[in-house]
Amino acid sequence: MIDFTIPAELAAERDRVRQFVIDKIVPFERDPRLTAHGPNDELRQELVELARAENLLTVQAPKELGGRGLTHVEQAVLYEASGWSTLGPVAMNCAAPDEGNMFLLSKIANPEQTKQYLQPVIDGHQRSVFAMTEPGGAGSDPNQLATEAVFDGENFTINGRKWLITGADGAKTWIIMARLAANPHLPEGPTLFLCDGDAEGIVIERIMNTMDRNYVGGHAVVNFENLVLPRESVLGETGQALRYAQLRLAPARLTHCMRWLGAAERAQAIAVDYAKTRTAFGKTIGEHQGVSFMLADNEIALHQCRLTIWHACWLMDQGEKARHESSIAKSYVSEELFKVTDRCVQVLGGIGISDETVVEMIFRDMRAFRLYDGPTEVHKYAIGRKLLRG
Repeated sequence: MIDFTIPAELAAERDRVRQFVIDKIVPFERDPRLTAHGPNDELRQELVELARAENLLTVQAPKELGGRGLTHVEQAVLYEASGWSTLGPVAMNCAAPDEGNMFLLSKIANPEQTKQYLQPVIDGHQRSVFAMTEPGGAGSDPNQLATEAVFDGENFTINGRKWLITGADGAKTWIIMARLAANPHLPEGPTLFLCDGDAEGIVIERIMNTMDRNYVGGHAVVNFENLVLPRESVLGETGQALRYAQLRLAPARLTHCMRWLGAAERAQAIAVDYAKTRTAFGKTIGEHQGVSFMLADNEIALHQCRLTIWHACWLMDQGEKARHESSIAKSYVSEELFKVTDRCVQVLGGIGISDETVVEMIFRDMRAFRLYDGPTEVHKYAIGRKLLRG
C-alpha cells in the first residue's frame, strides 16, 4: 500500500513548528550573535530555551531519554518545518552534528556513557562533536584514518590532527575516531572514544573561515596531543568505528536533506512574493515566462525532493538500512536544492546577492550542503558500484 497522507496530528504539529520558527526564531536572524562562524553559544542557549518553553526541544530523542521517539518519516515532516530558518534546528536541538551524535550514542553508548555524555546533549545543556575528518584524507574515505590511539593495558594515548570538526569550540561531549594500534589487550583498528571537551590534550588550533555559518562554533582544526583516556572511554567495541559511522551516517544524510528542504522552501516563498510585486516592462516579473518557469522548476524540485526523502525514511522505518536509498537522496536532494536556491537568487536579481533577504545566506549554506556527510560524487560512486555489482 502506498499512502502519502500525513496524519492530522502530525500535520498540526508540523504547522505548530513552522509557526514557532516564524514567530520566535526568524527575528534572531539579524542578531549580531549570529557570527561568521555561526550562532555563538549564548544565542544557541537562548534559542534552546524558547524551544523548551514550547515543548519542542529534542523531539527526536528516544522516549526513555525524554524525547518523543519519532519515526524517520515523522522527523522528515517536522525537520522540514524547523528548517524554515537555519536557526530553527539549532533551537529545537535537531541540528548537525548534535542530532547525528545523539542518534549514534542512543544506539551504542552504555548506561554510564549515556548519563554522562548523551543526556546533557538531549537536555540542551551541552553540545557534541564527531571528530573524524583529517587533513591527510580521512573523511569520505575513513580508511585513511591517521590519528592513532596506543593502549598500554590501562589507558589510551591519542595523537593526531583533525580539521573541519563542526562545533568543536565549546562542545563538551566529544566522539573521537582514532586507529587503535596493535596491542596484546584489545582488537586493533578504527575505534570510537568518548571524552569531555575540557580534557587535557585536546587543542583547538583555530576556527576555519568557511562560507557557511549555520552551525554553532563553526568548523575547527583540532590537535590531539597525548590525550590520555581510560579504558571505559571506548564507545562500543574497539576496531568497529567504521561500522558505527555507517550506523550514524545513513540517517544523518537524510536529516540534512529534511532541514535544507525547509530552507529551500523559505527561499522559494521569498522569490514568489518578490515576483508578484516587482515590475519590469509593464508587468510583474512573475508574468514573464523566464521568471515563472524558474519558479515552476523550483516547485517541481521541492516536490520531488520531499518524496525522495520520505521514501528513504519509510524504508528505514520498515527496518531497512537504506544505505543505497539514503545515498540517492543525499546526492539528488543536495544538488536539486542548490539549483532551487540559485534560481531564487536569480529571480531576486540584485537584492538576491545582498543581505536584504535571507536568501543569500541560504544560498551559501546550501552550497556547503553538497559536501556535508559525503560529497555528491562519493555518493554517486557508491550508487554506481552497487549497480555494477548487481
